Amino acid sequence: MADDNPRIKSYRLEAPDGGWGILVCIGMALPFISALAALPSFGLVFGDFLKSIGAETSAIAIITSAFFCSLSFAGLFSGSLFRRWSIRTVGLVGGIFYFVGTGLQYFATTTMDLIIAFSVVQGLGFGLMVPTSYTTFNNYFVKNRVLWMSFAQTLIGLGSMLYPIVMQKLIQYYGFRGCLLVLTGLNAHAILGMLLMHPVEWHMRRVPIPEEELQLQRQDQQQQQHQPVAIHIQPETPLTAPVGEMTFLTSSSHADEQILKIISSRASSITSLGNWSGPVIVSDASPQMLHSLQASRRQSTVVPAVGLPPQLPSLPEAGGDETPKKSWVRTLVDFLDLTLFKQVIYVNIVLGITFALYSDITFFTLQPVYLFELGYNKVDTATIIAIGAAADLASRIFLAVTAVCIQVPSRYIYLAGAVITVFARFAFNSITDFVGMASITAIMGFLRTWLHVPLPLVFADYLPKERFASGYGLFMFTQGNAMFVIGPIVGYIRDKTQDYILVFHILNVFMMLCAVPWVIEVLCVKFRRRNKIERQNVDHLDDEQNSRQQNIAH
Repeated sequence: MADDNPRIKSYRLEAPDGGWGILVCIGMALPFISALAALPSFGLVFGDFLKSIGAETSAIAIITSAFFCSLSFAGLFSGSLFRRWSIRTVGLVGGIFYFVGTGLQYFATTTMDLIIAFSVVQGLGFGLMVPTSYTTFNNYFVKNRVLWMSFAQTLIGLGSMLYPIVMQKLIQYYGFRGCLLVLTGLNAHAILGMLLMHPVEWHMRRVPIPEEELQLQRQDQQQQQHQPVAIHIQPETPLTAPVGEMTFLTSSSHADEQILKIISSRASSITSLGNWSGPVIVSDASPQMLHSLQASRRQSTVVPAVGLPPQLPSLPEAGGDETPKKSWVRTLVDFLDLTLFKQVIYVNIVLGITFALYSDITFFTLQPVYLFELGYNKVDTATIIAIGAAADLASRIFLAVTAVCIQVPSRYIYLAGAVITVFARFAFNSITDFVGMASITAIMGFLRTWLHVPLPLVFADYLPKERFASGYGLFMFTQGNAMFVIGPIVGYIRDKTQDYILVFHILNVFMMLCAVPWVIEVLCVKFRRRNKIERQNVDHLDDEQNSRQQNIAH
């Protein structure tokens, strides 16, 4: 056999972790630059037009809120669309929507025209491109995911800094309509970016399988050959044999456990998502997911009880009752993968990031207005904002460099950014002079990267690869609608009180709603693991004492 010939090597397919993945990073940056930079610069491009129709302030709030709503609904259905069509196809449709939406803005003459073109069409397009980009990125990068995500985010940061300057020059040279025509051509690069999202199967690396792992696989196969007939039963398949004729294995074989340990060791960095081990693709995720894998292996093997011949589960007879159809509620739950909301850790991640993002976006949106209230002129305000943007860019480069040397869990980076930001916001509320304001803005700008760069990686670390798209889509839906609901409430408080310090304290409470529950979760998980290890050690000592007593008795 080929397995017994030492001169014939066995290979497995692994993610590129580079190669074409670098072009994937560039392809992801192209639409993100135009979309993420368009929102802060929306007033710069459309301000004079909206002012001419008498709808400047109110229209901007409505248009941006509608954009996030369209974005959230597109993200909600992205996972289901990926199962029906390819990831790249969905991304291309999103890129075309985004390009067409920009072109339609050239013909806009009313606020409703802008809502349809910018909020609905462009929002849906960007909502399809976001999960496409992140899912493809996670497929291409496993070992150095933080490094390459920081590289992509650095490109996005550079583009976002240049975007308002370019828009200002285009309006100055070509006017409002001419600027929109040039912007339509620039946003056509979103289609190019989605064309770069090749399926990872086109660029997989062939890596030799270590001899140790091959031996473990051979031992596993030999043990299975000497065992009675085993049947692997799906969770939906009922067992119709009488109780007592079958018993469930309560532990897997030694070789199985060793293979699982090898897989777990390769996932030692939380920035890794999946490893291709052998002929079967095994998705690595969080320790909770690995525990579920072990449990499913133990519960899926059925063997006959001692002294009984092998029994097969009875199959439905021909012409019998068919499987009952699913209700529309169950169909909707399966279609959108809503069962993820049963996982407490996933819900904690979604809510924490939702509150943190809302707090961050709203804070930096209100900061320029607050500076004007303190008496700063436009030059000083622009200088402070530029210092914050420069610190943000420096932090992206810092994360990329440190990721080469140090592997820090993505969720810990996010948690550290949220906790330190809470204290920095308290200091910000008591500062009024220019030097102090510029310094604290630089600190918060540096920390802001820690809330944006690791964001998709937090979900990638916890969710299996096949559920990432639906899990991230559910987050997009939750986050978009939360901003749509919470935003007007905080805005109403600001308008009624005219107290920006009160609003900043409220936003700091939202940031704490991310930091505090996450800290509690980390402490609880570590406490449970410590107790589990102690119980295992006690059980091991008891087994050793029992074996010694038995030896003495004999």
